[in-house]
Formats: sequence, structure tokens, C-alpha cells
Amino acid sequence: MQELFIEIYLFYLSFSPNLTFLPITSIWSCSCNMEDNSYVVKMNWNGVNENNSLNGVNGKGLNGNGIQHKTVKGSVYKSKQKSHRRRWNIRPSEMSINTLNPIRAIVDGMKLTPNPEKAMIALSIGDPTVFGNLPTDEKVSQALKDAIDSHKYNGYAPSVGYQKSRDVVANFYSCPEAPLEAEDVVLTSGCSQAIDLAITVLCNPGDNILIPCPGFSLYKTLAVSLGIQVKLYNLLPEKSWEIDLQHMESLIDDRTTCLIINNPSNPCGSVYSKEHLKNVLSVASKNCIPILADEIYGDMVFPGCKYQSMASLSSDVPILACGGLAKRWLVPGWRMGWILIHDRNQIFGKEIHQGLVKLSQRILGACTIVQGAIESILNDTPQEFYYRTISFLKSNSEICFSELSTVPGLTPVLPAGAMYLMVGIEMEHFPEFQNDVQFTERLVTEQSVFCLPATAFEYPNYFRIVVTVPEEMMVEACARIREFCQRHYRPCSQDSNELDQ
Repeated sequence: MQELFIEIYLFYLSFSPNLTFLPITSIWSCSCNMEDNSYVVKMNWNGVNENNSLNGVNGKGLNGNGIQHKTVKGSVYKSKQKSHRRRWNIRPSEMSINTLNPIRAIVDGMKLTPNPEKAMIALSIGDPTVFGNLPTDEKVSQALKDAIDSHKYNGYAPSVGYQKSRDVVANFYSCPEAPLEAEDVVLTSGCSQAIDLAITVLCNPGDNILIPCPGFSLYKTLAVSLGIQVKLYNLLPEKSWEIDLQHMESLIDDRTTCLIINNPSNPCGSVYSKEHLKNVLSVASKNCIPILADEIYGDMVFPGCKYQSMASLSSDVPILACGGLAKRWLVPGWRMGWILIHDRNQIFGKEIHQGLVKLSQRILGACTIVQGAIESILNDTPQEFYYRTISFLKSNSEICFSELSTVPGLTPVLPAGAMYLMVGIEMEHFPEFQNDVQFTERLVTEQSVFCLPATAFEYPNYFRIVVTVPEEMMVEACARIREFCQRHYRPCSQDSNELDQ
């Protein structure tokens, strides 16, 4: 062991002639720790030799105090002895503990046992591809094939996306009222990541954001996991789910850092008018609150309605608009989204731009193959494809609304876009059930029809229907819902008296 110590001592001496030379026997007597096989060498040097061969050291030696520590294997470690753990103690992080998807929490807790005599009809899944009746356009598929065959997009792209792909997205969405350049676009892994980055760049733990109620559950999932408080502003079903502007403004305080607007809406299927959006912008402007505009369903509006992007109406409110290919092009699994940075009066400035770039570097961004295909997808998809999709969704929505409007105890709200329809349950007429969760749970048990209880959207006593199923399935589902309600509906005593008169 003494021979090994001498070798280590001579090794350090070779790095610097300024090494204090002490008698080997003296050093050995005071520096050998038999328990952990470590050896201490005292040095008096400035941290580098004549050739600067040791990089990253400070003026007092590698660990700043002139003491070097060498194990038998030659690795450097601190002098302070650490106690050894006697047992495993691995705990999940606070972020993972605080991450909760309300939809999964509710659905996983439901007792879903379909009626074996009836085929299951799921009206709960917000994926337009599930039943195979809504394929994407052949031009879209061919664009992806061409990108693969080119072999140009198999490597890593910049974290914010290829310059050319960002330029394509900017040109597609740019308008005179809200011009865009490639530098204003961040490509993301789906719209969900776009929302994640937008919330993260604007908010710190302890801040709060305003989100719609009912609203997409991911907003809360992302915010709470980051230590951000969520405040729910009301939507008004009697006004086609317009925002209760007075209530929304009452929630704003000094820690409010973001206002989320989802238009067209999931889960409501609502589409806001130009006038209503201007009123929303007026509240944001008055209180100096930036807007995160979730516009993944942008342009998915039924004939007779007009979609208006938030940015095209804003003169002074900065907006991060989130979108993607998932819904309009019917390819949610391709995971291509984006953030459009609509700065106004340089309020975001370089800091927000740079913040988004840094956050995008946590992963390596959107799929490169889809980035290679995006120019053709955006520019070559025929208008007929969009028209067919919208016509189908509108027809199914009207069938559903018409059928359920005459079902006792139900109050559907006619949508104007997206792929959803909300239905109110008059719970007083269904005394067997305490809430919408029990109602929809029993609907599965008896009729094998699954609608998502709106408690998942923090809006009890409603349920959401996805209108992307084939038409014959929609008709059959509505008939089963009618049968279920007729079986369980109970008139209130007041209603009975009115009938007697």
C-alpha cells in the first residue's frame, strides 16, 4: 500500500514543481485512511501547470483548498466522509405527484361494464381516427411518404424546427392584421407541447392562470404540476358557451400571468363571434394580461359561422397561439404542433422568444419526417377535403342535437364547430343518480354507450359527446340514450301537478 501511495504522490509532483515536498513517512503516517482506501496529498500550487494541462480548476487546486483526494482507482472525490445509506428510499418527485389528468382520474374510477348484448359505442374519445370513417386526405399521406423517401429528414432538426418548415407555417397563417415570420414560429410535438411551452414560459410557481370552465383538462394538468394556480372562469351555456366576462375579470390579480382562450372549444363546440373576442381582448388589455390562444380547432367551423383568430383582432395584447395538424388534418398521432408568437409593441420582447427556444431544447422538438412533409400538407391539401370533414361533423351534430332535444331530462347545446356537443342532465328528474358520473356509468352498463361525464371538465351534470362516429352509430347511440332516459326519468311533483291540471 505504501508503494501505491508513493506512486500517487509522484503523479501529482509531475503536474507541478510547486508541490510541497514532505517526507513520505510523515505523509504516510497522517494521510492513510485504511477504512476507505483514500490518500491525502498536500499541495502548494496555483491549480495549473506550465502547460495548463489541468482544465477547469481554480487557483487553490482542483477542489479549491489545495487538498487532492485520490482513491485506489484514481478518481477524485471530496474529503468529507458521507454516511452510507442502509436502505433504499426512492420517492417520486413533487412534479410527478402533482400531475393529474382529471379525465383519467374519473374514467379510471368508473365501473364500466358494458351490456354484453349490445355492441359498445364510445362517444367519449376525442380522436377522429378511431372508427376509420374519417381518413386524412391522400395528398397528406403522400406528402409523408415523399418525405420519407427523400431521406432528407432522418436526422435531428433544430429544437424549434427546420427553418424552411417554420417559414411554411408562418406563411400559411400570416395575415395583414397579424403578420408572421419564421422566427415567430416554434414547431412542437403536437399542440399539447405547444400549450406546455406557452404556460411554462409565461408563468412561475405561485402565479395563476385563468382557464375556461368547462374547458380542456390538460390546462390544469400542466399548470398544477408546475406549481401554478388555476382559476376557472365561467362559460354560459344559455349564450352558446360565451365567456362570462365579468366573472373572468373578477378573477384577475397581481399574480395572474396568462389568460387561456380556447376557440373553437373543446368540450363545448362553441365558436366565438368577432365582437365577443374583441370584448375578451379588451379585458386582457385593460389588465395587461397576455393570452394563450388554443386554436387547434381553428377553421373547423360549420357553415354559417366564421372563425376569427385572436391575433388578427389584437392591436396591443401579445398572444401565443397554439395549433397543429391533429384535428383539421385528422392526424393526431403525427404529433405536429406549433406556437405562433404574435408580439404587440415588443411587449414579449426577446426574453419570451429566447425563453421558448430554451424550453424547446428540453427535447428535440417535432417529428422531422412530418416537418419535411408540412409544406405539401399545408399548401396542397384540397379544399374539398376540409369541406367533407366539416359537412360530416355538422350533420352528425345536428342529428345528435335533434334526437336528444326531445329526450325528457336532457338539454343539448347546439355546437357551431369542432367535434363535440355538450348535453345537460336535469338531475332532479333522475333521482337514482347522484351526479353525471353515476349517470354515464349506468348508461354504459345498460346501453353500452359511453359519454364522458363533464365532471372531467369541472362542469358537473353535463356530459360530452364526440360527433366523429359513423352516422349510423350516432343514430343508434341517440336511440339508446333515449331508451335509458325514458326508463329512469321521474317527473318532479310540480310537473305532475301541472299535468293533472
